Amino acid sequence: MKTFTTRREIREYLSTQNPANVGFVPTMGALHNGHLSLIAQAKSANDIVVCSIFVNPTQFNDPKDLENYPRPIESDIAKLEQAGCDVLFNPAVSEIYDNNEQWHLDIGPLEHLLEGEFRPGHYQGVTQVVYKLLDIVKPNTLYMGQKDYQQFMVVSRMVELLSIPVKMVMCPIEREPDGLAMSSRNIHLSPADRQHALILSKTLNWAKANFDSNNIPNLQQQAMDLLKTEDGVQPEYFEIVDGETLLPADKNSKTIVALTAARVGKTRLIDNMLIK
Repeated sequence: MKTFTTRREIREYLSTQNPANVGFVPTMGALHNGHLSLIAQAKSANDIVVCSIFVNPTQFNDPKDLENYPRPIESDIAKLEQAGCDVLFNPAVSEIYDNNEQWHLDIGPLEHLLEGEFRPGHYQGVTQVVYKLLDIVKPNTLYMGQKDYQQFMVVSRMVELLSIPVKMVMCPIEREPDGLAMSSRNIHLSPADRQHALILSKTLNWAKANFDSNNIPNLQQQAMDLLKTEDGVQPEYFEIVDGETLLPADKNSKTIVALTAARVGKTRLIDNMLIK
């Protein structure tokens, strides 16, 4: 695996390779099997797979969260090599951002719903960095995980608005055997938190099993009540939405998704499940 830390080096390398297809997996590191499943899917369809590891400061609302974000770069490199990744782009912040850059992209209601409500400004940071990375790597296909469902929607909207020539692929959530969605933040969970966190996937499964399009508000309320019964869990939202707009689902919604977020101990977790 080739590793590059500057824009110039990675651009030069990719231009000399002249690949027919480049698959790109942007990450913030602290890699787990969820990320590696994206690498595997990219490998199956591209000549070259590029992964970026960059903890993006503009998408953090809380400086402490940014500071505490795990950065196990040596073990990440070993995992990528084992997964057969071709290129790692691991830039410094100064390589990606100038001192006083301004960025604002109007992505409509998507920015302020769900995660956007609890993390104002977060998706401006996401679109800013993904736009820059796409401009550097110029991939044919961009692979992102379903676990950040809203993030996938936001980036898809950006790609559409800015006419970026890249195909978007959403890869399924990878879960632990007990149902917990894999996340880089799971390492912050104490053994007790880890058990309490299972209520998220249990509640999503319950909502899917009991889904009734005539009874969505009631179902959401029951799901929130279920989350609140679990020790050490502070739910922020549980919403059943149209999978194409993230607005409330109704009988005409072709795709329906349940999304949830909660603080478990000191760690904030998100999860979702396709209902239809």
